[in-house]
Amino acid sequence: MPAVASTSSANATTLPGLPPEGGATQLPLAAVRLTRGLLAERAATVRDTAIPSQWEALNDRIPGAERSGAVSNFQIAAGEKQGPFHGHCFQDSDLAKWIEAASHRLATHPDPALDATLDTLIATIAKAQQPDGYLDTYIQIKEPGQRWANLHENHELYIAGHIIEAAVAHHAATGKRSLLDIARKLADLIDRTFGAEPGKIPGYCGHEEIELALVKLARAAREPRYLALAAWFVNQRGAAPNYFEAEIQRLGIARLPDYFYHDRWDYLQAGRPVREQTQPAGHCVRAMYLFAAMAALARDLPDPSLRAACETLWREIAARHHYITGGIGSEWMGEKFSAPYDLPNDRAYAETCAAIGLLLFSRAMLDLQLRGEYADLMERALYNNILAGMSPDGCRFFYVNPLEVTPALAKRRYDARHVKTARVPWFGCACCPPNIARTLASLGHHIASRLPAGAGLALHLYTGCEIETTLGAGGTRARLRVETDYPWDETVRVEIKTEIPARFTLAFRLPGWCRAPAVHLNNTPIALASAARDGYLHLDREWRSGDILALTFPMPVERVRSHPGVAHDAGCVALQRGPIVYCVEETDNGARLAALQLPRDAPLRARHDTEFLGGAVVIDATAQRLLPSGEQLYTAGEPLVENTNIKAVPYFLWANRGEGEMRVWLREA
Repeated sequence: MPAVASTSSANATTLPGLPPEGGATQLPLAAVRLTRGLLAERAATVRDTAIPSQWEALNDRIPGAERSGAVSNFQIAAGEKQGPFHGHCFQDSDLAKWIEAASHRLATHPDPALDATLDTLIATIAKAQQPDGYLDTYIQIKEPGQRWANLHENHELYIAGHIIEAAVAHHAATGKRSLLDIARKLADLIDRTFGAEPGKIPGYCGHEEIELALVKLARAAREPRYLALAAWFVNQRGAAPNYFEAEIQRLGIARLPDYFYHDRWDYLQAGRPVREQTQPAGHCVRAMYLFAAMAALARDLPDPSLRAACETLWREIAARHHYITGGIGSEWMGEKFSAPYDLPNDRAYAETCAAIGLLLFSRAMLDLQLRGEYADLMERALYNNILAGMSPDGCRFFYVNPLEVTPALAKRRYDARHVKTARVPWFGCACCPPNIARTLASLGHHIASRLPAGAGLALHLYTGCEIETTLGAGGTRARLRVETDYPWDETVRVEIKTEIPARFTLAFRLPGWCRAPAVHLNNTPIALASAARDGYLHLDREWRSGDILALTFPMPVERVRSHPGVAHDAGCVALQRGPIVYCVEETDNGARLAALQLPRDAPLRARHDTEFLGGAVVIDATAQRLLPSGEQLYTAGEPLVENTNIKAVPYFLWANRGEGEMRVWLREA
């Protein structure tokens, strides 16, 4: 166990100091300006449409949408209006995530009207906060006197975490301390309340989030005490005696909800200490937020044992627990991980928030070690599962993201009742829409990062953008202009501008899906064998203004097959081009998609379809359709087969042309 784990208090002063730059390798959002391409388009949609639309939803002003009550709850807690609490015990978090998204927008695109809206909202939140720092409208309005009484089920610390993250983002964007002061007052209360000392609560939240938020607050405030508190929560989790066992006895709970079984506290990642967890288990979003916090702590403390645990867990997810779309979670009961390789398509949960959590975990792993496989999985989750969670207009959303849908069956079967066959404008449990908004509004944190000790810059995700920062030992001002239509186009052009010639390192990810990348520097080819390691091309040299790097990532359409352990995909193939996974839809290919089969030798033709939802690369192929040979349910006769042309479209764009069947995996003839 690391030194911090053996201290008796979360407030211990023996914690090592924060690393340089507060432990952050991410660039300020204002340093990364998206200019063109798919990610820029989606970020603009969030900025111009999703954030304003979600503000209307949070204020219950969208006709036909499920009620939120989030803003109203804070107004009631602040004494600005009267009424009952509405929604789930975690309703406050929807508003906190929206504040974070709006703050990220201000960081890249100043907006006086939005800034004023946030000021007014934060003033309401300040009035709602109790004198000692407590802030949770569910408890304050509905269950006064029940603070911290039911940690396994209520989400007080989860909500606090999202408020803290929003405050860090707001302060970074505006320089204002209004929300940051609220967050620090709340964090200080939590620090006084939880710990191992007599009189403190030796517990932790059933839904992780506070841990990652405290790391961010420690970095922003340069306060090691918050880092110690985050470490205490992580190290206490699952330790004996199990806090939740004592809590349910104290509460007199005879039976836990069904989703706790069969794994009981594994559902909350509390069945064993975190360093003993070798398999991802339980609720996927909770797990991802915990693992992301563990990776951040492993870097900031530093903590080799925590790092080793993160590496084990990440590799298990990458090897046996994620869908080809980057989704995780195959059990709808409890939104959980299942057994290794158990990845059903029509019953997939693959919650949008869980994919966002996987992105956060993978991004945190990049801070521990620059390895292309971490960015590869981050990219897979982003371009497929996460983007699928929001319609192109930014106003309709998916909570779960299955890989196979037959609307008539999804509406009838009990075990598919979680599947929506069309996106909706809002959810009663609306964790996903503002989570998508805050993620796409903060893409600059994921596109690139600083290398250790200011040695240079690593580029993880390719999109049209301009990055301006200081690089090298001398802190030379440099600008990278990235020109590309990735992921549709296979070429990326990077132009470097510097004030003066300067030596620093630029590291460019060589995508794991690409079989034969090619790189030229100022028209001279680079031998990748000597300059590439761990999935990145490292170029350490004296850079001059006007240097141009040209990267080519060939994108043939590929048939992808699953591991034999994935019984649901046996004998099937999925189509992928670059990082984009494809699916077939009823609107292009007719009904009964399960009857389609793709011959091994069928040519696969990629083309840019300008008429398809604003333009995207689609795939055409000649396939076969199985036909019934009669009315018998079963027959010994040979099936009838007819040739048919099929069209496959990017998975993230499915369900935008009306309701119908969809399928990612096709039978292979």
